[in-house]
Amino acid sequence: MDTTQLAYPRQEQDLAGEDTRLRNWAKNSRLGPAGSVFAPATESELCDFLSTSDGAVRMIGSRMSPGRMMQVANGSGTLLDLSRLSGLISSTDNTVTFAGSTPLADVYAFLTARGQMLDASPGVIAEQTLAGALSTGTHGQGLQQSSIAGSALSIRVVLADGTVAEYAQDHPDFPAVQLGLGSLGVITAVTLRARESMIYTCLKKAVDADTLETDLETWNRDNLMVKAWWFPQENQVQVWTANEASDDDVVRYRAEDSELLEHATTNATMNDTVESTLRQLRDDSRGLADDGKSLRTVSRFRDFTDVTGDIYQVFCRGIATPQINVEIGIPLARAGAVIKKIKDWHAQTRPRMHYPVILRCTGASEGWLSPSHGQDTCYFGFVVYYSADGSLSEEGDSFLRAVERALAEEGGRPHWGKYFDESLYDWPAIYPQWEAFRRVREALDPQHRFANVFTAALLD
Repeated sequence: MDTTQLAYPRQEQDLAGEDTRLRNWAKNSRLGPAGSVFAPATESELCDFLSTSDGAVRMIGSRMSPGRMMQVANGSGTLLDLSRLSGLISSTDNTVTFAGSTPLADVYAFLTARGQMLDASPGVIAEQTLAGALSTGTHGQGLQQSSIAGSALSIRVVLADGTVAEYAQDHPDFPAVQLGLGSLGVITAVTLRARESMIYTCLKKAVDADTLETDLETWNRDNLMVKAWWFPQENQVQVWTANEASDDDVVRYRAEDSELLEHATTNATMNDTVESTLRQLRDDSRGLADDGKSLRTVSRFRDFTDVTGDIYQVFCRGIATPQINVEIGIPLARAGAVIKKIKDWHAQTRPRMHYPVILRCTGASEGWLSPSHGQDTCYFGFVVYYSADGSLSEEGDSFLRAVERALAEEGGRPHWGKYFDESLYDWPAIYPQWEAFRRVREALDPQHRFANVFTAALLD
């Protein structure tokens, strides 16, 4: 397998007239041949299709993952577009059940309207489907919670033979189904735990990175939620710490019709750092892709201000733009040593970076294939943007490969929904329940109907 090509593929440019469902979101992979998409209108129709047909099947969701995760085997088979199986199915006072292909944005909107939130904090963007978020380990930040899958109480799955199975938290296979890589079946419904929404005040500050090795864990132990962006070249960190808002802040927030409240004072101390990063991004891009959205993602670190809002207003504010995003989970107890290693490597190589290193920590997950399985985890995120011609700069490509090798050597576990070079990882060594997951997969899909080239290389 050509792992180099799989890891960081070039973006395709001329896709005129092609069914957009045949390409992933970043437009760097073709998912299947023309005419391979099947879009059932009901779960019953899906069951009939699986029970009366054969051949490989993969789910495309919102196509946010690398193409290799969704491609059908050997370029043939069926791509399942389940977008018609979306929306609220039922709810109680403290639970909600949504169809698997419901966009996270719709889940969050429903919960917000009735003054609720999930136990899990959100990721940056909400274009993912609920099933896709579970299947790849989408997560937010905060040691008191883990991935979005941690909010799941039960998961309904259509198996390869068209039968339906329900998995509740007490089912022995539930930790496998929580994060199944699309290899166990088709998730058609998820019941989630909901709780009363909290209003947060998020304090933002710029600090130097001299003591980041110890500061990161301290911030996370002392606050409900933390997110940090580290600019190694300038030795600066922008850190957000979010906690329950004061009564005064809540009153001001409600007076503004519960819209995100920006506090009056802005902080310009990182503006020079931001300009330095923007110059490198412009130089390396040789023409900006996606209408310059990449510049806007960096520019937001200028003139920052504290905010008050609900969890989705505060944290789910990303700008979706195609990119190569590598994210590796490291045990929190070893994060300081990894930060020191990156500092030493950066001092020697002085790589050109398009975006700061993203630092998000979560609590342990019960999902067997979750990067945070069994341990508090710090996720190190690295981003390189495409040029207008669909290429990656040589500097950006080299940077990603170097940092991924360094973190893999530390026992890192890559985020399944992002980019990584699988040849760097000894999966059974870093996942204690790897063989248990494989046994569940053999039981649920003995013919490996939901496999493709990528998952077969991992699991067979």
